Amino acid sequence: MTARNGSWDLALLRNAHFGLPDPETTIVRRSLVSGECLYFHYGCDGQDDRGWGCGYRTLQTLSSWLCVNGSQRSYQKLVPSLPEIQQALVTMEDKPPSFIGSREWIGTFEAALVLDHLYDVPCRILHVPGGGSELHHHFEELHHHFETHGSPVMMGGDRDNSSKGILGVCTGAQEIHMLVLDPHYYGPPLERAAVQHSGWVSWRSVGSLDHCSFYNLCLPQTAGK
Repeated sequence: MTARNGSWDLALLRNAHFGLPDPETTIVRRSLVSGECLYFHYGCDGQDDRGWGCGYRTLQTLSSWLCVNGSQRSYQKLVPSLPEIQQALVTMEDKPPSFIGSREWIGTFEAALVLDHLYDVPCRILHVPGGGSELHHHFEELHHHFETHGSPVMMGGDRDNSSKGILGVCTGAQEIHMLVLDPHYYGPPLERAAVQHSGWVSWRSVGSLDHCSFYNLCLPQTAGK
């Protein structure tokens, strides 16, 4: 991946989930992101975006995967900065010019627009109106996504409006789980062991998610690109 100014993106942790233990002893099926991606989080480039930037950071993680593992058009491209993400949305006329420099959130829909605009990668939006209680009905689709496309997924909701990166899914003998990369960490770069120990990347059972929040998932469609 190409450095931006200096080497801030080169200092970011790659593949934060490597070596993380399975969530259960007996695993029926496990499907993970293929290839490499970087862990983007609050403040990782020097911009303090606490409280509003989690969607941008998850989008940057998805972009980092495309820069390393994507098509010839996206390979070795830069991961967009937060201002560049805002500019792209204004250029596409999804947002007004006043959006640039604001602290307005973005969600999965905006992420899909930016990935298509910058990398020519279409995305599928999976809407789950029933929240955590309904997500298990879509696990076959999510297994298929990781096994076919291999790209990380962005997830957000309404009551649970914290953006999450999804790096895999796991069907165990007891429960079903999602491998969540949480962009809300703020601080200096961490080693992989510290990221895992602090829970910034972790397996979460679907039952632990908010059952009163709808969820949208942005699935980059990279197969054949």
